[in-house]
Amino acid sequence: MKQDWKPGTMIYPLPAALVTCGSCKEEYNIITIAWVGTICTNPPMCYISVRPERYSYPILKKNMEFVINLTTKDMAFATDWCGVRSGKNYNKFEEMNLTPGKASIVNAPIIEESPLCIECRVKEIISLGSHDMFIADVVNVKADDKFLDSETGKFNLADSNLLVYLHGGYYETGSKVGKFGWSVEKKK
Repeated sequence: MKQDWKPGTMIYPLPAALVTCGSCKEEYNIITIAWVGTICTNPPMCYISVRPERYSYPILKKNMEFVINLTTKDMAFATDWCGVRSGKNYNKFEEMNLTPGKASIVNAPIIEESPLCIECRVKEIISLGSHDMFIADVVNVKADDKFLDSETGKFNLADSNLLVYLHGGYYETGSKVGKFGWSVEKKK
């Protein structure tokens, strides 16, 4: 039997991403965001949703670019800390011993400890209520070569122990239970 609940955001799990912004070292900031996702494959587009009162909001709006840095189990403490502390009061890179790296296309820094850094340029900002959605083109992806299979060239992101956010908690990803199209594959 199912019960009715008030409408709410119950689509979980979500990536626990560290989004970096700023065009110079003095402006660099990190914001933890779970309201992040893919919008389109061709052209590659994604979004982040940010509350206007957050310290990063005017930095994002001014520069119109950011980097989505996926996180791992090893980055869980820093991911939470960067979400509950304000860049107004702390240099989050220094406090969490994270390394700002140079992005290839955008001015916002990448986080070197992240297995995958998605460089984004904002196309549009939509005010939705509690959050504004930053719709962005993906202009580059930086992948940690320790997760690249040297023989196939395939990026094994599943090997990085990705961190996800699920209704107030952080979890590592689990075991693979299938692959795209396996349910309709012909048996040999």
